[in-house]
Order: sequence, then structure tokens, then C-alpha cells
Amino acid sequence: MARDNINDILVFIAVARERSFTRAAAKLGMSQSALSHIVRGLEERLGVRLLTRTTRSVSPTEAGERLLQNVGPRLEEIDAEITAITDLGDKPAGTVRITAIDHVIDTVLWPRIAPLLPQYPELHIEISSDYRLVDIAAERFDIGVRHGDQVEKDMIAVRLTADVPMRIVGAPAYFARQPAPASLQDLMTHNCINLRLASSGGLYAWELLHDGQPIEARVRGQAVFTNVHHMLAAALDGVGVTFLPESLVAPHVEAGRLVSVMEDWCPSFPGLHAYYPSRRHSSRALGLVIDALRYTG
Repeated sequence: MARDNINDILVFIAVARERSFTRAAAKLGMSQSALSHIVRGLEERLGVRLLTRTTRSVSPTEAGERLLQNVGPRLEEIDAEITAITDLGDKPAGTVRITAIDHVIDTVLWPRIAPLLPQYPELHIEISSDYRLVDIAAERFDIGVRHGDQVEKDMIAVRLTADVPMRIVGAPAYFARQPAPASLQDLMTHNCINLRLASSGGLYAWELLHDGQPIEARVRGQAVFTNVHHMLAAALDGVGVTFLPESLVAPHVEAGRLVSVMEDWCPSFPGLHAYYPSRRHSSRALGLVIDALRYTG
């Protein structure tokens, strides 16, 4: 097969996986028009249509799906072998792509990864902030981060943190207007600051614990956000109460800017884990990053 065909197939695979020329162009660092031209040329050479294009979506045809499912993994195997050969050099090299939520990036990932970069000039890190439960294999991430109970069984998991205590908090100014809640019934009367889930589009149900039994509290309030930093800011502004990791709110509780309530209702979630697919060849760059992230107690 001509080398141009291989490069063009890689472009097609990116578009087919993203279901979007726009997202694929951003990921590949190319223009949408260039991607469209490449895919059209590949279709002409193969004599079949690979993508169904509408004004709103892009999806593989039957021929495109076959190319995606049968050829894509083989090209990835070739890429893995080339990476393994590259790793025989003196220094770890290559790009490690990671997906996690913003709070975890700020407090766990970046502080541990940043010291690596001056030491290893050929190491490149790409970190994507995302609240979805990302399929890292399908979206070609090397590492994902989830709580331990959310990691799929076919993944290799490495603990990053101890278990994660949660807290219900509000500002003193808010509690000056409405007494602090002491029960679930009390909580339902409060102005609760909520999280909109990226995966489902629904509101996150607060996962509380009472007398050892898990309870999902579907609370309501005026403010809904899609990330925890905005939820924290709203709580600090006295808008209402919210449910966040202790590590995020602890400095504000200690300084008196927030008050922690209903602590006996707040569980600890299983610790955060980095997870990645079990591969025949894991790159030295990936191993280096995993070792830097690993929880040491």
C-alpha cells in the first residue's frame, strides 16, 4: 500500500472516531478543509464512500466501519511497535495523553508530572479536562483517572490517592439566613449547588451515607455548574450548600470561609486511580508518568 494511503487512513480513522471533522481537525492540528480533501481523495482511490456527511453529523458507512474496525487496530499495533523500538533509545520519548477532571489535574496530576518535563526534554504531556467517563481506548488516551470502583476490569489500575472524603459545605453568610441542615429532610429545604453530568446530561445525585446505608439525595437549588471550581466559588459567595471533595474545601473550612455540616452523612469515595489498557508493549514514557503519579502513602 502506498504511504499516502496509510497517512490518509489515519486521518479517516480520526474523523470516524470523533464523528466530527471539527474535533478531528483540532486533535490532528490540521484544517477541516484539509481533512475533508484527504478523506475525499481516499474515497476516490478506494472507489467507495467511507463517511456519511450531513450538516449536523459524520458517521462511517458500512465500508468505513469495516476499515475503522479491521485496519485501525492494526495500524495501532504498528504504532505501538514503533514506540517500543523508539524506547530502546537512551531517553524516554513520545507523547502521553491523559484525561481527568480539572480538580484532579490541579491537585494530583500536574504537581507530580511537572517535575518530569525538565528532566526529559523528549517527553510530551497532553492533559484533557473532561467530566465524562471517557472511553480512553476509543478516544486514544493513554491514561484515564477515575475512582477505584469506576475502573473497568480489563484495565490496569494504579492508585493515585488515599480514599477521598466528601463534605457538605456552605458559607457562614448563607447559614446566617438559614439554619445549617442536620438531616436529609433539612437538606431538601436548602438551596443546593448542583453538578450537571457531562455523560448523561442529568444532575448528579449526592451520594450520602446514613447509618451505614448509601442514599442518593436528589437535591435542588438555583445554581447548576459543570465543574467543581464554579460550585466552590458559588458556595463561597453564599449562594447555598454544595457537596465537594474534602481536599478542595478544607483550606476554606480551616480559614472560616466555609462551614462543614452533616459530616456523619458524608462518605469517603474509593481513592483515585490512573488506569490504562493492558498492552503487549508499554512505552517507557508511559511507565515514567505512571511511576510519577503512583500513590506512595
